[in-house]
Amino acid sequence: MTGQLAFVESPVQLLNVLEWAHAQSLAVGGTTAPDGRGAAIHAPVHPGDQAPPPAAAPRPATPAGTPGPDGGAVGDAPRVTSVPGRGDLTVIVLSPTDPMSSGQLRRMAQLARDDGFSVHWQEARGARGSLARTLRELAPLLRAAERVIVGDPFSRYVQLLLTLFAPKRLTVVDDGTATMEYAAQLARGERLVRWHRRGSRGPRELVLAPVTAAARRKLAPTSRRTVEIFTSLPVEPPPGTTVTENTFAWTRSRFGPPRITKGADLVGTSLVETGVVDPDQYAAVVAELARAHGATRYFAHRREATEKLHRIAVETGLEIVRPDLPLELIARRGPIGRTVVSFPSTVVHTLPLALAGTGVKVAVCEIAPEWLKENASPRAQGFLAGVAGTAAHEVDRLTAQAAQAAPSPQRLEFG
Repeated sequence: MTGQLAFVESPVQLLNVLEWAHAQSLAVGGTTAPDGRGAAIHAPVHPGDQAPPPAAAPRPATPAGTPGPDGGAVGDAPRVTSVPGRGDLTVIVLSPTDPMSSGQLRRMAQLARDDGFSVHWQEARGARGSLARTLRELAPLLRAAERVIVGDPFSRYVQLLLTLFAPKRLTVVDDGTATMEYAAQLARGERLVRWHRRGSRGPRELVLAPVTAAARRKLAPTSRRTVEIFTSLPVEPPPGTTVTENTFAWTRSRFGPPRITKGADLVGTSLVETGVVDPDQYAAVVAELARAHGATRYFAHRREATEKLHRIAVETGLEIVRPDLPLELIARRGPIGRTVVSFPSTVVHTLPLALAGTGVKVAVCEIAPEWLKENASPRAQGFLAGVAGTAAHEVDRLTAQAAQAAPSPQRLEFG
């Protein structure tokens, strides 16, 4: 019988499942993180949890700029291990169709196996009949699970699974800044809609409306179900939920400390791909930031389009890096710039935790209203401003005017 079941669809989700499991073991064993800080746990500890043995030495990692393979033995059949404290957690990877996401996920799956977890790679998309096959194969595990851990409460796949099999205990881990919106919508009793969507009710939305409505109930606490949010983000606990702080203790214990370079690194965003930010404005501001901070590298988001990245490389001279793991692990492994500049995203909350004690400075560049596309969601500006405004106090805040024909570093100033 599987006591705990985790569904992940992105590399960051799997990373945060590992962080959650590590935090649980720290709560039981009282172990202190390498930088001297204990995990701040506010969730109940259950009798069956045990502290794990010391983590194995990290395996050699593929260089950050190497694209991940979308196949091979890394993520195929489940491999059950008998490591104490790991055996009752099974990770189900609902395979994405995007090759970059799939490549990063396979590497994260191997890290999870190296730490003693059972990982099952489920080809859940693409092929005809994959949905029905997935439901048939996962039904016994879902029925037996005491706790289900999910990384994306907005996922239609996850919503359908939770509608069919409601767990007694539910944990939601971070998959980007969507956790903030999930907590806010849960508290307000609203239907679950991603912040960058305009909220139009097209034919597809109408068909899926019953699933979304049912999932909203399954993702909320009741007298028979507990809900925990495991997050590094500033989240106000919705009524009846428990919030557990993610301090990235597993990441710090597993990697680093990194070698620090003299220059700066920029962190890319998929705001152009999601239809929020105008591509010309984005390219101009990236060039401006690179000149102002002397940046040499641009860490691409896994969803950024190749054409956009090529344009940035040509117009700015930045080296484009396609990370093979989540940025928190890449930064902790190093080398990493002395300053890391990002647009509003999860990393302005997570990198200061992952890089605690290293001396690396993180800065966030706010999104100006004029950068947004005309058809962007009305909620986009307020949400992005909230992400930047709630970043950790040690994160520098940058304001920038929209770049025009001749961008100038003087347009950038610390806020």
